[in-house]
Amino acid sequence: MATCPECDAEIEVDEFDVDKGDQLSCPECGSNLEVVGLSPIELDIALDDDDEEEDDDDVDDDDDTGDDDEDDDGDDSEEDDEGQ
Repeated sequence: MATCPECDAEIEVDEFDVDKGDQLSCPECGSNLEVVGLSPIELDIALDDDDEEEDDDDVDDDDDTGDDDEDDDGDDSEEDDEGQ
């Protein structure tokens, strides 16, 4: 048994059928929940998909910055060739 963090309803969850990170919904209030602990089963309110997509966008922006660094490395090589 686990408790919904939103409405405190008791939810029957078999600890052998779930893994950490699995999502389920509360039958009482309908909240999307995530399994955050296994022994005992602990549930937390799951992030919305929109929140996760925003986090992914942030990672993509960082990747763009990393590409610029690669271009800078190429420029340094050309300067070394000119000096020789």
